[in-house]
Amino acid sequence: MCINSNNIAVYFQHIKDYYWRKISKSLTYSHTSTMDIDGTAESELAKLQRQFKIMGRDLQAYNTRAQEQIRKQRQEVERLQREQEELQRSLQMYENVSPRQKGSEDAQRLCADLGQVEEELEREKQCQNELKKEISDMEKKLTELRKGTVDTHKSEAQRTQKAIRTLENKLHRATICFNEEMTANKHLREELENLQVERSSFQKLYHRLVKELQDIRKDIGKTVTLSIAAHDARVEAQSKITMMKEKAVKDLGQHNAEMKEAEKVIAHERLLKEFMTTKCSERTGQDEDQEMGRRQWLKEHKLTGSGEESVETLQEVFERIQAVTGEDNLDMLVTRFIQAEDQNFALFNFVNEQNTEAEALMEQINQVIYCPALTCMLTLAHPKLFINTYHTQESTSSSLAPCFLTGLNSILSKLECDRSVLEDKLGSSAGISESNIMSYVGLVEEKTNKLLTLQAFINSKVTSQNGTDRLTTLTTALISALKSNLCPFCLLTGCRQRLQSRRPEESLPDEEGRPLSQDELCERIMKSVSAVKNAMTILCCYLS
Repeated sequence: MCINSNNIAVYFQHIKDYYWRKISKSLTYSHTSTMDIDGTAESELAKLQRQFKIMGRDLQAYNTRAQEQIRKQRQEVERLQREQEELQRSLQMYENVSPRQKGSEDAQRLCADLGQVEEELEREKQCQNELKKEISDMEKKLTELRKGTVDTHKSEAQRTQKAIRTLENKLHRATICFNEEMTANKHLREELENLQVERSSFQKLYHRLVKELQDIRKDIGKTVTLSIAAHDARVEAQSKITMMKEKAVKDLGQHNAEMKEAEKVIAHERLLKEFMTTKCSERTGQDEDQEMGRRQWLKEHKLTGSGEESVETLQEVFERIQAVTGEDNLDMLVTRFIQAEDQNFALFNFVNEQNTEAEALMEQINQVIYCPALTCMLTLAHPKLFINTYHTQESTSSSLAPCFLTGLNSILSKLECDRSVLEDKLGSSAGISESNIMSYVGLVEEKTNKLLTLQAFINSKVTSQNGTDRLTTLTTALISALKSNLCPFCLLTGCRQRLQSRRPEESLPDEEGRPLSQDELCERIMKSVSAVKNAMTILCCYLS
């Protein structure tokens, strides 16, 4: 509720003036009247006293109603202040959370209404203070009226009626204003209720949006983590692919270089085989001519005489071999010869196996030569397959490495190579290992070169001298080989498989039951040297 305090104050002021004038007139009239109108004055005085009592009661009633209205207005002011605080908090909350446009306009309008209400409250407080002051003045005037004079009854009645009409009009206007204020307060309450409902819905929407924002931020964090991991995996995969491509290019270059080297070695071996085939054919022709001459000579001079000369010749050869080897026991010499022959046969089998593997590798090399582009594409497209192949080859090579080291050590021991110089050069006597294997292979190659030189020397001497000179030259070569730490039995023994695979016409039917002549012994020695030379060449190619 809200009452216009100015209208109420004017209303009470008119009432107080009216009764004051009326009482003053009544008192003045009672003192100035004559004795004729004593009865009328007394009746008028009694009437005025009754009216005064009524007005006093009315004044008390008005005071009570005014106090009640003031109390209610204070309660309404306190309630409006609380609502104002709530609205201010809501307004601050709306400003902090970026409210909608309609909410901001409503808040501004409510702030303006609150300002008006506060102004009206201030005016009501001032009116209350004025009413209190007027009530105190009224009480003072009432005490003075009991002592003072009053105006005439007629003029007082007119003024009273006029004041009553004026006060009624003002009261009507005040009632209209009061009703308007009540209507405005009702609209404000409705708007406040609507705002509270909107505030609750807005709070629910705000909390839901905050929750969705947190979920979105979590999803963004997970997505960023996954993208970083995918990027790292992509970079790692690209680096691995680049490394695999570089390795494939390097392997292809190394493979091409190895193929070129293998082609060179194969061409060299082919030329050497053709050369040796030519030499063997020439020697076979010469040996056949010599054999035919020897057979003719045996027919002419009979077998006994030639047998004695063969025994003498064999005796001379045995003495020379004894001088070279220093062995007097013929059985021991034969045993050593057989052992060396067995060793040579084992080595020859090993060489044959290596030749078979070399031929298989050559077939693979030819296949790779015919499709290098396909190999390169496969290397780039399937690096894991080639990596597994390389790992398999590495494991196979690692398993074969001890056998290869053992075989190389056995070859060095059989060749009786001097390892002291190489050990002094390496600064270690630990033996053959993967780090110094090429040095020992070089030592084998050096011995092989000596054998080739010896074979060329023997070929040059054998073709230009007769049987005796050839035997002497061969013996000298054997002695030289012995001085160079080369086993003479390696030169005297041939390849058992090659001897067994000779043509039937190259052997005599009674060869096992008779001694050999100088030409036959020279022929066998040359064949043995040629076989050893071929085996060592193939072995050196394999080791390199």
